[in-house]
Amino acid sequence: MTYSLAVDIGGTFTDIVLRHSDGRLVVDKTLTTHGDLLEGFFRGIGAVLGKAGLDPNAVNGVVVHATTVVTNALIERKGLPTALVTTEGFRDVLFIRNEHRYEMYDPQIEFPDPLVPRALTFTLAERIAADGRVLKAPDEAAIKALGDALEQAGAAAVAICFLNSFANPENEQKVAEALSRRFPAMFICTSSDVAPQIREYHRASTAAVNAYAMPISQPYLQRLSARLKSEGFGNSPLIMLSSGGVVGAETAGRNPVRMIESGPAAGALAACHYADMLGIDRLMSFDMGGTTAKACLIENRQPLVTGLFEVDRRYRFKEGSGLPVIVPSIDMIEIGAGGGSIAHVDSLGLLKVGPESAGSDPGPACYGRGGLSPTVTDADLLLGLLDPDNFLGGDMALDLAAARSAVEDLARKLGLSQTEAARGIFRVVTEAMAAATRTHATDRGVDYRGLPLFAFGGAGPVHACEVASLLQSTSVIVPPQSSVLSAFGTLVTPVRLDLVRSDVCKLDDMDWARADRVLSEMMEEAAAALAEAGCKREDITAVFGADLRYFGQQNEVTVSFADDPRTARDARAIARAFEAAYYGLYGVNPSHVPIELVTWRLTARGPVVPFHPASQLPASEGRPKGERLVEAWSDGARAPVYDRAGLGAGQTIAGPAIIEERETTTVIPPNWTATIDSYGCIVARRA
Repeated sequence: MTYSLAVDIGGTFTDIVLRHSDGRLVVDKTLTTHGDLLEGFFRGIGAVLGKAGLDPNAVNGVVVHATTVVTNALIERKGLPTALVTTEGFRDVLFIRNEHRYEMYDPQIEFPDPLVPRALTFTLAERIAADGRVLKAPDEAAIKALGDALEQAGAAAVAICFLNSFANPENEQKVAEALSRRFPAMFICTSSDVAPQIREYHRASTAAVNAYAMPISQPYLQRLSARLKSEGFGNSPLIMLSSGGVVGAETAGRNPVRMIESGPAAGALAACHYADMLGIDRLMSFDMGGTTAKACLIENRQPLVTGLFEVDRRYRFKEGSGLPVIVPSIDMIEIGAGGGSIAHVDSLGLLKVGPESAGSDPGPACYGRGGLSPTVTDADLLLGLLDPDNFLGGDMALDLAAARSAVEDLARKLGLSQTEAARGIFRVVTEAMAAATRTHATDRGVDYRGLPLFAFGGAGPVHACEVASLLQSTSVIVPPQSSVLSAFGTLVTPVRLDLVRSDVCKLDDMDWARADRVLSEMMEEAAAALAEAGCKREDITAVFGADLRYFGQQNEVTVSFADDPRTARDARAIARAFEAAYYGLYGVNPSHVPIELVTWRLTARGPVVPFHPASQLPASEGRPKGERLVEAWSDGARAPVYDRAGLGAGQTIAGPAIIEERETTTVIPPNWTATIDSYGCIVARRA
């Protein structure tokens, strides 16, 4: 008998899932405590253990955590002073960026300020050649002077990023070791550890983000581990990464840049789990919570993974307007449209929703915690989509009068009735989410039309059918425990680490001895990290890949290999894999151009996590427990309200209808029909 625990801290709610080895789940949801995230963490854990009648020492399985602690640090910019040490002559690398203008003809484009100001950027006379030769080592006296400057500047964290250190980290390591000896309490990271890849600006940006987050993430994870131990939990926590991997807290603390998208990544993995269980090869994952919504394409029952994403974008959909991060991450789009997204009238008198959010404090007006701005949740409540007396099973009653007051102010500015204004909020946020999802799919060359929409999150099932209509989806799937599915996703993924390392060479000139050394070093690093998470070396499965391009091109194509390339040492097999992938993207292969390997990739996984769904569906069909006024589509309309726990397998419900559970509500619009499948999923289809 094994009990495992998962906690996902979001911008508004903290979700907790307790899983028994036979598949039974106990879940809870509590408001995120931004002053101290661990307060909400342990409050939620206490709630689920109380429901299950268990003590902490009964949790003998894994404790997995997905958190927004790094994301919050980057958004709020409240971190400690962070310095950057780079090669002499490259002091302005974070300010010059890569000279790319994401809007060529707009003279007023904006970029986020670098996390490291110029006053905290220092240089050393050193040089590594592109082939890894040490042309000049940093001088001991210069390193001492650097230490004096860092001490005088009051730097708490330091990122070290030297030119070509991806080819040889020797100079970075020498400086890092010297600074560590002098400043044992200082947080220090090197770009060769965090992101050993080509392209100086991207590597420097990634190292700076990592160093900036270390003074926040490391103490947080240490406090978490210590408190779990003091309260009687037997195992150390595992931390969810942006790539969908799970590693130990110590490894995650050294590399907080890998945790930025941990919560959304867990949701995408849960969608993959259900795609596999339901036998669906392609679908669109749609996760709408209290602060944001996220969309992710699932192809061949796997999420798309990218090696580059951005944080702190000035413009949400403008690639190049944020801080680049080159670590593996599940490829998804984040939409500033959650239940707490604030509705307002812009300078042109138009209704806009988001991206600003009320979060959990003060939250939407209906939370009764001091919020005054009208939000999506307030509109949903006024339209009858939510029950003010049954929010979180009645544990958190909603203030209908406060919601009316907030929406009334907006309605007056628009010259509309309260109901019309609430409908406007509902429709605008739905259009925004559909438009962003279209953009995400189209930019990746995928036809989104006809893809099933897999909906979860606290607000996802409320809006999913309307979003699906705009996307021309064939169906909407709402899984059991959909409101806490991201937390559930952390329990169905194996321990995993994704590593990359640049080693630029033409395939025709491949030095297999060097390639063997690079890949073996990556395997050793992955094995050590997975060992911390309790995975034995013999249980590790390795998948190798590479980024390749035709010589002279700027961008690469990522391919995976069926076997370990160190075994066959067949450069031609690598070329064939690249040519097939390139042709699939562009429909042509310039056969006269040499192929260049840029970066090696490794995914190291532990054993697959066994999961047994607990099917406890009623044998008979459930009847409505009542009906209420629902004016999302027409004035004065009423809709039956069902209790999801009472619905039987195979039962069909015609819309309009409301299906309630403790943590969320599923809305079935007119002309839609919902069926309960054998796994307990609500599968809605448009007539």
